[in-house]
Amino acid sequence: MVHDDSFRRLLRARDAIHARYAEPLDLRALAREAALSPFHFLRLFRAAFGVTPHQYLTRVRLEAARRLLLADAPVTHVCFEVGFQSLGSFSALFARKTGMAPTAFRRRIHHFSFGPQRLYIPHCYVQAFSQF
Repeated sequence: MVHDDSFRRLLRARDAIHARYAEPLDLRALAREAALSPFHFLRLFRAAFGVTPHQYLTRVRLEAARRLLLADAPVTHVCFEVGFQSLGSFSALFARKTGMAPTAFRRRIHHFSFGPQRLYIPHCYVQAFSQF
């Protein structure tokens, strides 16, 4: 259990992650935001949110990457825009978490959104209503 005061401090650190996810954030910076020692902050954050601060930061960055890819931003731009330092590690992590590479994700989403739409009408339906 996390006490109210400690939880408010953790929320400040979590809000900092959401506000500055593209910046290089480490455990010390987040612990300083919460006014806690790094190791105590790590234990409390995991107890309160079920994941480590690094895992939470990675999740926030990947969500931002998905939004940018949906807006048709280039993969390299997305990688650096959300705070990753290496295109290769970003692509590998994105593929591991979403099941497809960033380019495949963008291609698949845009195919569904903007690709050719085929309408399937059963033959019996066409026959029944073509007599009118």
